[in-house]
Amino acid sequence: MEGAGVLEAPFWARGLRVAGVDEAGRGAWAGPLVVGAVILPVLPSASNPLGAYPFRDSKALSPGARKRLAEEVKRVALAWGIGVAEVEEVDRLGVLEATHLAAARALAGLEAEALVTDYLFLKTPLPILSPPRAEEQSPSVAAASILAKVHRDLLMEELDRLYPGYGFARHKGYGTREHQEALRLLGPSPVHRKSFRPVAQGLLLSPD
Repeated sequence: MEGAGVLEAPFWARGLRVAGVDEAGRGAWAGPLVVGAVILPVLPSASNPLGAYPFRDSKALSPGARKRLAEEVKRVALAWGIGVAEVEEVDRLGVLEATHLAAARALAGLEAEALVTDYLFLKTPLPILSPPRAEEQSPSVAAASILAKVHRDLLMEELDRLYPGYGFARHKGYGTREHQEALRLLGPSPVHRKSFRPVAQGLLLSPD
């Protein structure tokens, strides 16, 4: 079987277009939630199935390596997409539904026939595999994680310019000590997720 040993293998064996799906920013206190989706060509060899593509979990890569590999993903993919759920949608729908919405936007137009996700149980009629740590067993999911992370990091760097003082370019909206201190001093910005408890507590303490 071509690509034996990867999560895509049983779908590839049936001749299906498989999209890997992964998200970035699900647990952040600020900024959008981003989902990447990638359809890769069938791996050409079963001898080293994961080595045929250089893609790995985005969290294990340096920012520079992620940017380089994001361009490589776009070059080799049969199709790719990025979906964004804005802060207002995360607050209104909740994180899970906002993730589903962003995933639907990422997959729109890709003509995927099967899905592999990183423990993300999407509402879909397509056959789907959703094991934990899927990026370690699926080059498509690893590629999707890279696209999602790089795109979201760029958005957070732009938000850092629009809302200086919070350190968005450094912590990307996650709950670091620096971010906590900025919330205490400045109160929440318009791009903070006000449905999240640490931010809601910051609202109570926000300056007049």
